[in-house]
Amino acid sequence: MQNVIPENTSILFIAMLLVLIILWVIGGSKLSPAHAFLSFTYHNKVFSHPLIEGDFKPSAYFLYVIAPKILSISLWIERISFICQGKSLRESTIRMATEALFSFAVERLGDKLIQEAKFLKGVSRQADRLHRDLRAMQCFLAEADKKQEEDSGVRNWVSEIREAVYNAEDIIDVFILNAESLRTNFFLKRVFKKLINHDKVGKKIEAFQLGLLDISNRREALGIQNIGEGTSRSAQNQMLQDLRRSTPHAQEHVVVGLEKEADKLVNQLIGGDLRRRVISLVGMGGIGKTTLAKKVYNHTQVVERFPDCRVWAYVSQDCRPRDVYMQIIKQLDCTSTKDQQVLEMEKLQEHELGDFLHEHLKEKRYLIVLDDVWSCRDWNCLAKLSSNDPDCLGNVFPDGGNGSRLLLTTRDKDVALHADARSTPQEMQLLSNQKSWDLFCGKAFLDHVSADRYPPDLVQLGREMVDKCNGLPLAIVVLGGLLSRDMSHTEWRKVHDNINAYLAKEGSQTGVMTMLNLSYIDLPSYLKPCFLHLSLFPEDYVISTRKLFLLWIAEGFVLSAEQADQQSMKVTAEVYLNELINRNLIQVVRMSVNARVVECRVHDLMRELAIGKAKEQNFFRTHDIANPLSSSTSNSSLFSSKCRRQSIYSDMERYASVEHNTPYLRSLLFFNLGHEICRISQLDFIGKCFKVLRVLDLEGVEVESLPSIVGTLIHLRYLGLRHTGLKLLPLSIGNLRSLQTLDVNNLKQVPNVIWKIQNMRYLYMEGQEDDIPLKIDTLENLQVLSGITFKQWIQNNSSKLTCLGKLKLEGRYELVKGVEFWKSIAKLRVLKSLYLKASEESSFPSLAMDSCLYLSKLDIKGHLQKLSETFQFPPNLSQLTLDSCRLDCDPMPILEKLPKLLTLRLRAESYLGTEMHVSANGFPQLKVLQLFELSNVINLNIEKGAMPWLMQLHCYSSTSISGVDKLSNLVKVKIVSNSPISIRQKNFRILGKNYLYWDLS
Repeated sequence: MQNVIPENTSILFIAMLLVLIILWVIGGSKLSPAHAFLSFTYHNKVFSHPLIEGDFKPSAYFLYVIAPKILSISLWIERISFICQGKSLRESTIRMATEALFSFAVERLGDKLIQEAKFLKGVSRQADRLHRDLRAMQCFLAEADKKQEEDSGVRNWVSEIREAVYNAEDIIDVFILNAESLRTNFFLKRVFKKLINHDKVGKKIEAFQLGLLDISNRREALGIQNIGEGTSRSAQNQMLQDLRRSTPHAQEHVVVGLEKEADKLVNQLIGGDLRRRVISLVGMGGIGKTTLAKKVYNHTQVVERFPDCRVWAYVSQDCRPRDVYMQIIKQLDCTSTKDQQVLEMEKLQEHELGDFLHEHLKEKRYLIVLDDVWSCRDWNCLAKLSSNDPDCLGNVFPDGGNGSRLLLTTRDKDVALHADARSTPQEMQLLSNQKSWDLFCGKAFLDHVSADRYPPDLVQLGREMVDKCNGLPLAIVVLGGLLSRDMSHTEWRKVHDNINAYLAKEGSQTGVMTMLNLSYIDLPSYLKPCFLHLSLFPEDYVISTRKLFLLWIAEGFVLSAEQADQQSMKVTAEVYLNELINRNLIQVVRMSVNARVVECRVHDLMRELAIGKAKEQNFFRTHDIANPLSSSTSNSSLFSSKCRRQSIYSDMERYASVEHNTPYLRSLLFFNLGHEICRISQLDFIGKCFKVLRVLDLEGVEVESLPSIVGTLIHLRYLGLRHTGLKLLPLSIGNLRSLQTLDVNNLKQVPNVIWKIQNMRYLYMEGQEDDIPLKIDTLENLQVLSGITFKQWIQNNSSKLTCLGKLKLEGRYELVKGVEFWKSIAKLRVLKSLYLKASEESSFPSLAMDSCLYLSKLDIKGHLQKLSETFQFPPNLSQLTLDSCRLDCDPMPILEKLPKLLTLRLRAESYLGTEMHVSANGFPQLKVLQLFELSNVINLNIEKGAMPWLMQLHCYSSTSISGVDKLSNLVKVKIVSNSPISIRQKNFRILGKNYLYWDLS
C-alpha cells in the first residue's frame, strides 16, 4: 500500500519539530533519542519521497534530504575519528559532533535549510574522500616506515605524508571543538557560527586533498619506487652489514669486567647434561655480547671441549639462512679440500644445505656461535623448525646426545627463550663506574700509564664523559679511541661539550648511535611511538609504569584486540613495555614480588636516540633545565608550531608567561626535578592556547588553583594533578567528556560532578579531607577507583560499575553497615583487587568476604578487631597484605589454610605477638612470604612439610626463623635486620644450599 503525504504538511512539520525538540531536551547532552527518531522515520519510509512526485515541501525536504546527509556526515566523522585516533575512541566527542550537526538541521528552515543541505552534501563527499585517503596513507606509512632508514628520498616523502596525517587529525579535532563551543551560544549567533564552521572545515578538507595530490606528484617526480618493489637490501644497508660482520679471530686487547660472565658462560658450554642446548647472550646494542662470545669461543677449555667442530657465523638483521649455512660449511673439516667442494655447495638450494649440515653434524660434538640473531622468526628459519613445540630441534642442528651447544647473541630476550626454553639466558649488565673508567683509560691512554700521570683537567673531563656513557662499553670504547688521537685540553673540551654529536658520527656507519638505531629500526610499528614517547621524560628519570601505561592509553598508542575491549588496554600496555624491555630498550629499576615491572628508566644514549627520532617526526620538543628560557630567546622559536608534545623541566613560571604558538599541541608534561620549588601561579594559558590538548600532567608542580577554563578542553584524556597542593577542583571539570584518567590526591573535597564524565576509566583521588557525597555510579566504563570513602561508596549503586576491576576505599568503616557493604562489593563481577584502609580512629570488625567470588588480591590497612575465619575469606584469594592491623593472636593458623594463597605480606604492626608458627602442610601453594618490621616477633617456626612451594623469603626484622632448611624450593632469601651478621648467618646457614639470590644486609 502506497504511503501518501498528509495535506497539511506545515502542521506535520511543526509537530515533528516539537517532538524532536522534546526528545532533545529529554536527552540532555545525549541526542541519541532524536537521532534514533530521525533515523527511523527516514529508513522506514514513513512517507513517500515528495521530490519524486514534483511536490516540494520544506518539511519533506528536511526529512528526505537533510536527514540522510546528517546521518551520513556523522557516520563519516565517526569513521574518520577511528582512523585518525586509533581504537581508543572518544565516544562522547563523536556524540558531540553528531549533536552539533543534528541540532543545526533542526534549527534551520526554508532557504537556509536548502543551502545547508547542499553544503553538507559537499562535506559528506569530502569526508568520504578524506576517510579513504587517510586509510590509504596509514597502510602506506606502516610499510614505508620500514624502508625510510635506507632511502633518504623515502624518508623525506614519509615525513610529508606524516604531516598530512597530522593535518587531517587537526581538521577533525578542531571541527569537533568548534561544534561543541556553539552549544552555549544564543540561537542566531549559533546559526551563523555553524555556517562558518562548516564552511571552514569543507575548505580545509579540500586544501588537504590538494596537498595529498601534490605529495603524490612529487613522489613520481623524485622517482621514488613503490614501497616493496625495490631490492630487500640497499647499498647503505649492505655496507653497514659488512662493517658489522663479526669474526672470532679479531679479539679485543682491552676487555674489562667480563671475567665472571665468561667463567659462567664457559661452564654452561662445557658442563650440564649431554642434550643439545642453546645458550644465549642477551643485552642492548653495544653492551659487549660479541666481545664476550669471542672471549669464550677462544677459551682454552672450550677449545678442548670442541676440538673438531667449532664454528662462528654472523647472522645480522637481514637474516639469510643460505648465507649463514655457507659460512658454517666453509669452516667444517669436511670441506678441507675446499675450493671445488665449496663451488659444488654453492649450487645447492637452501633446504639442501640445511640437510647437508644436519647429516654432517649429527655424529659430532659441535659448538656453533650464531652472532646477532634478531627475531624468533630468524631462529625458526635457521633451525628449520616445523612446530612450536619447545622440544622440537628443527632440521639443521641435530641432538646427538653428546653435549653439543649453540651460542646465540641477541638483543631480544624473547629470541633466547624461544630458541631454548630450558636454558637460562645470560643477560649482560652495564659496567660499573670503576670498570667504565678502567675501560676508558685502556683506550684513551694508549701507553697504559696510570691516569694519575696525566693532567687533572683531562682526568676530570674524561670522568664526566665516561659518566655520560652510563656503563655502555661500545660508547666508552668509541669515546676513548676518539680522544686518544689528540691529548690536548682543547680537543677534549670540544668533545666533552658535544659528546652526543661525536658518538653519533664517530666511525660513520659504525658510530654508537648507528648501532643503537638498528634496535629502533627493528621495532614493529606499534612499539615505535611507545619508544619515542619515553623521550619526554628527563635524563635518568625513574618512570612509574602505572603512569606510563595510562599515558600510552591516553595518547592512543595502545590498541586492544577488540574495539570494545577497553578492559584489556592496561594489559596490552604492559605487554608493550615487556617487549621493549626484552629488546633491551628499557631498563628495569624495580619489580614487584609477582615479577611485574613497577619502575623503569631509559639509558641516556637510548634516550638521545629517541629524542633524535622524535624531533625528526615533530613528535615532541622539550625545554630542559640545562637550557633555560633566556630573554634573548625568541618566543616563537621555543617550539615549532607543528609540535605535538612538550615536556617542561624548568622555568615553569616563565614558560607560562611567554607567547605560545603551538595550537595543535596534544600533550603537555611538567616535571619537578627537585632543583627548585616548581610553581605555576596561572594556568589559564593552557585552556586558551592548547585547545585540542589530550594529555596534561602537572604532577609535583605547585599549583595555586586550577582555572575553570580547563573545562573547555573537551579532547583531554589524561589529567595528572598528583602532589600539586591543589585543594579544590573547578566544577567545570565535569565538562571533560573525553577524560579517561584523573589522577589527584589530598583534595579538601572532590566536586560532585565526576558522574558527568562518562568516558572515565581510571579515577585516583586518595586523601580526601571532607567526606561529602560523591556520585560515581554513572561511570559504566570505570576500571580503577582509588580513594573513595566508605560512606561515599555505600551511597552509590555498585551493580552499575560493571567494568570495575580495582577498588581502594578509605576513611571510617564504622559509618557503613558491614553486611550492606560486602553485598555491594559482591556485585562487582570483575573486581580482582580490593584495598581497605581505615582511618586511625577507625577499625574493622571481623570481615565476612566469602561472597566476593572473583577477588584475588586483598590489602587491609588499619586496626582489625579479629581476623576472619578461613571460610570467610574470598575463595580465590591469591595475594594478601595485612598492615597495622594490630592483631593479638598469631594469624598463621588461619592464613595457612587459605588454599590458593600465593603471596603473603605481613607489614609493620600487623601482629603484636612474639611467636608465629606454621604447621605441617600449611600454605600449600605459597610462593612469597614477606615480613616487614614485625618488631615484637622473636621467633617464626616452620614445621617440616609446610610451604612446600615457597620460593622467596623476605624478612625485614630481627625475627629468628627456624625450619628454613626444610624449604626445598627456596631460591631467594633477603634478611635485613639490626642483629649482628654472625647471628643472621647462624640462623640461616643451610648446608649444601646455593641460593640464586642471598642478601644479608
